[in-house]
Amino acid sequence: MSEAIAAPAARWRARVIRLVLVALVIAAIAIVTYLLGWDIRSWFHDLWHEMTSISLGYLVAGLVVQTGQTTFAAYGWLWILRYAYPDVELPFKPVLAAYAIGVALNGFLPANIGTFVMMFIFLTFIPGSTFPGVFAGFLVQKIFFTLAGTFIYLYLFLSVPGSFNIELGNISAHKVLTALIILGAVFLLVVLVRILWRKMKGLWEKAKVGGKILEYPRVYFSRVFFSQFLSWSCKLGVIGIFLAAYGIPVTFHTIMSVAGGNSLANVASFTPGAVGITQAVNTASLTNVTDATTAAAYSLGQQLIVTAWNQIFAITLLIWTFGWTGGKQLVRTSYSEAKDKVESA
Repeated sequence: MSEAIAAPAARWRARVIRLVLVALVIAAIAIVTYLLGWDIRSWFHDLWHEMTSISLGYLVAGLVVQTGQTTFAAYGWLWILRYAYPDVELPFKPVLAAYAIGVALNGFLPANIGTFVMMFIFLTFIPGSTFPGVFAGFLVQKIFFTLAGTFIYLYLFLSVPGSFNIELGNISAHKVLTALIILGAVFLLVVLVRILWRKMKGLWEKAKVGGKILEYPRVYFSRVFFSQFLSWSCKLGVIGIFLAAYGIPVTFHTIMSVAGGNSLANVASFTPGAVGITQAVNTASLTNVTDATTAAAYSLGQQLIVTAWNQIFAITLLIWTFGWTGGKQLVRTSYSEAKDKVESA
């Protein structure tokens, strides 16, 4: 009888201790962010202001479609990895969780470190996987998005005068110098490839499995390419929903212009989430359809809300898939390895 009574009491004490530890961690994070000068309170204030300044219907619709964007892209990854490592029984949930974590981290970490974290998480639960193989899968996953990005880049450059000059050091005013830099980079790349060719032969054996699905065009187009098209369509849908929420005309031109500006900002900026340059490019893209204040409010509002939702979605999947303790350790280890990989690149 005493043992039966002691068991619930022990569980209750463990729960209290866990809650106290969580409270202490939150307090420690608050103190550290204060000492580092990070105005977290202001960030939450801005987030709340943006969330309450638009209709609840638009907010819910935007978050649902944003979830679809992440889910469809992760589904494409699932089939790339299943064909790369056919002997592994690979469920969708951990792939979705890893992809969502990468998306969430890219929202506030520079240099797309979140993408590398995602790849290292893949390595932890796919037996026999290697970084070259997973990275090759990443290149396969990028095929559709590269084509889509090329399309919207062309649309942006042809339809929005001056957008290429924003925050890019006025590259268009130094075309000869830019061309020389590009040629020099290509030459150095060729030399580097020749020097490392022998080593790359060994890496190729590990990497080529990542592109295995390309040997099955029907599967690739039906399971990967199409799901990525749906993900990209959701991305455009999110833009359209938030444009409407801020009273900005929703047309093919405005959606393509904003999508192109966002893509350009991600390429041209190493700031976390491309903050700053995104607002500048979006303001230029929308200059003919709304005033600068509304355009900046839309850009900042969408970025804050989507970034916050990506964090919530990723944390939920992390705990659901890997557990709280295992999830924390997994992300911590993967982030450390990804950071080392980026710094050594």
